[in-house]
Amino acid sequence: MPRNPPVLPAVRTIGLLQPLNWLKLGWRDMSRAGWISVSHGVALALLGAAIMAVAHHRFWLLAGALSGFLVVAPVLATSLYAMSRALERGEPANLGVVLKTWFNWQHSHLNKWGNDYWCMVQFGALLALAATGWVMTSAALITLLAPVPIETPSDFLRHVVLAREGWLFEIWLGLGSLMAAPIFASSVVAMPLLLDRRATLLQAVLASWQVVLGNPLPLAFWAATILGLTLMGLGLLMLGLVVVMPVLGHASWHAYRDLVDASNLPEREVAASAKTGGGKP
Repeated sequence: MPRNPPVLPAVRTIGLLQPLNWLKLGWRDMSRAGWISVSHGVALALLGAAIMAVAHHRFWLLAGALSGFLVVAPVLATSLYAMSRALERGEPANLGVVLKTWFNWQHSHLNKWGNDYWCMVQFGALLALAATGWVMTSAALITLLAPVPIETPSDFLRHVVLAREGWLFEIWLGLGSLMAAPIFASSVVAMPLLLDRRATLLQAVLASWQVVLGNPLPLAFWAATILGLTLMGLGLLMLGLVVVMPVLGHASWHAYRDLVDASNLPEREVAASAKTGGGKP
């Protein structure tokens, strides 16, 4: 017998510049959540600094590692989504929200491959595999095709980015874009949806693709904004990530709320929602 197609949430159409409003709301949520939110940025900046410390003389590895770091960012920002949801409901965005987000499923979900909170673990594992694959591909490409060993950022700039002969940088960018585009399309609202509603991994990924296909220009602008702000944060010796990552994490929650009407899917915490009754439909 043919299987019924998965039930998907409705997708809304937005204006081209709506991502700028998401950034405004993300800044507001970071300010309201205070140190709890900023601490996420500090942790991510320290992680980026650790990557640089390990690979600072192996830029052939560092280039792929830092870009792979961006792939798993939607998972690392999960508790930022939860804090924005709490603020939307009129609840405190405190440390308890963060701890509950990361550890609640350990106590109540024994089936590791079921269709509940473990979906977020599955999705995180898939993104981690994708990031690892890109790190290995990037390192192999630069190591094999670069005319000299690439050990420092200046080596990468001179012999890869500004090289007069060969197409190494273009190939590197092309492969990175080929990997990044479907990952972005699969994850733009997937993690917030999995956090907010009892959806399967397939439903979340298909909903993300519907969002991108329904709003190609605004989502392309959003992707470029994420990339530009993240590069700025990295360029400021990782210190910019302390602010950039929390703002983008909170903004991604508002992107989900603007782009998706998930009222046809059951909530994960019906009792908490019923208590406050707030939020968009």
